[in-house]
Amino acid sequence: MSRPRLTAEQLRSHRWFGVDTMRSFGHKSRAKQMGYDAEDYSGKPVIGIVNTWSEINPCHRHFRERAEDVKRGVLQAGGFPLELPAMSLSEPFQKPTTMLYRNMLAMETEELLRSYPVDGCVLMGGCDKTTPGLIMGATSADVPSIFLPAGPMLKGRWKGVTLGSGSDTWKYWAQRRAGTLGEREWGEIEDGIARSPGHCMTMGTASTMTAAAEALGLTLTGGSSIPAAFSHHPQLAVATGRRIVDLVWEDFRPREFLTREAFENAVAVVMAMGGSTNAVIHLVAMAGRAEVELPLEVFDELSRKVPALANIRPSGDYLMEDFHDAGGLRGLMAELGELLHRDAITVTGRALGEDLDGAEVHDTDVIRRREDPLSEQGGLAVLRGSLAPDGCVIKTSAAGPELLRHRGRAVVFDSYEDMEARIDADDLDVDASSVLILRGAGPLGGPGMPEWGMLPIPKKLLREGVTDMVRISDARMSGTSYGTCVLHVAPESFAGGPLALVRDGDVVELDVDGRRLDLRVDEAELERRRAEWTPPEPVFARGYGKLFAQHITQADRGCDFDFLEGSGGAPEPAIH
Repeated sequence: MSRPRLTAEQLRSHRWFGVDTMRSFGHKSRAKQMGYDAEDYSGKPVIGIVNTWSEINPCHRHFRERAEDVKRGVLQAGGFPLELPAMSLSEPFQKPTTMLYRNMLAMETEELLRSYPVDGCVLMGGCDKTTPGLIMGATSADVPSIFLPAGPMLKGRWKGVTLGSGSDTWKYWAQRRAGTLGEREWGEIEDGIARSPGHCMTMGTASTMTAAAEALGLTLTGGSSIPAAFSHHPQLAVATGRRIVDLVWEDFRPREFLTREAFENAVAVVMAMGGSTNAVIHLVAMAGRAEVELPLEVFDELSRKVPALANIRPSGDYLMEDFHDAGGLRGLMAELGELLHRDAITVTGRALGEDLDGAEVHDTDVIRRREDPLSEQGGLAVLRGSLAPDGCVIKTSAAGPELLRHRGRAVVFDSYEDMEARIDADDLDVDASSVLILRGAGPLGGPGMPEWGMLPIPKKLLREGVTDMVRISDARMSGTSYGTCVLHVAPESFAGGPLALVRDGDVVELDVDGRRLDLRVDEAELERRRAEWTPPEPVFARGYGKLFAQHITQADRGCDFDFLEGSGGAPEPAIH
């Protein structure tokens, strides 16, 4: 794609550095204070490297080095790199959930890019909510942007067994609770499950969202599947640094290529990967920043058309390192063929189809052929019904097939604390056919919609050999989790959705083929319960949490802030 190139005087940073004013004198003298002189930046694109490195974020532990690699590429291409630290959303450590702070990172990114003399940016992320947060902010700021994925960590090891982060945590914790795994073995698994920098190497939210970013056209093609520890990863960082300089000269901005077709490509890739249910919320929010309508029905329609091809845990057998060796996302997207909009333009400046020329699949058990898929349909389904009038989702590829049509008695937990206190009680009135329900775990109730949706199997049922049950909540679920878990029920119970009215013993019916989730209680009884329901008190009385509670949208709208949906609309800052 040939585009006219900007002149140096048309660069955004020219307003700070290229004019003869008192303020420009201040900018240039302070640059000299930091050891730079005019030759460093004059007439060059200023590239902001938005780095979410932190000493408490293991997914991004290598980002100090990668930022230097990006700078090397920027300098090679004739740009001026400046590293801009941004909030690090560390999935393992930040409580109650990083989802509470995704929008905070998005706001910080948008304002960093708007308020500083930045002509273009490299977004460095990978840990679950970091990828959508960075992209949401950059889309609203709408400066030339490119995303550098953190890359998955190496495979885990224990006694010759391959371990996958998250997925095997849940698996072996269930064994530990059932008394079939000892303390020593549990400690050995702890030692071996996470052996390098990088995000989860299962098909959790991190791998799902970096793949989605690549499918959107925001990442150099093939970049999202490179493991963090591989030598190709710093090479990707350097190439990313080089490319962002050209993107600035070409004035190629995110909203030009983040089209409906690009988002449909991302959804199709999520389905083919057996991706995380969290992608639904994030992609809806990301599309909203690009002024693209992406209703839940798009996910369901594409799930019915796109086969699951990636044989990766928790839906399959392998891990991201195997996926990379088998051909990576380039191989999988090439296999999808006409199911993608191959004429969509990417940050390479070429059509996606051109970027995929020559892509191959080297192991057809890891990346299946379309004629031999892991499943005929993608891994997600969107349900509606009397229990979820605004929708909910289920990861069908990680669910028990025998439970996808099910009718059972509700066992209700009003909060995570209530569930934790009673789930293992011997007198809990539950059997294998029961439907476990957790409420008070949505955007407002959690707060922040934590990943509590994979409710544990009651201990007394674990001892009987039960490994899966229907579980329903207004929470999210880790992408590394598995089981028949219905998630993102909207409206949430805290906001007075039907989930707030369910009582122990009510009959709940799940019909995935029919795309239904229903509460079999007559309307008159529900109206009586609704009249008795009292709205809970707000969780936050001050600060960011109060802002969050006042402006957060529900799951079907992406959990963005209502005042940030749509185009940025903010003017360029005055320099006086």
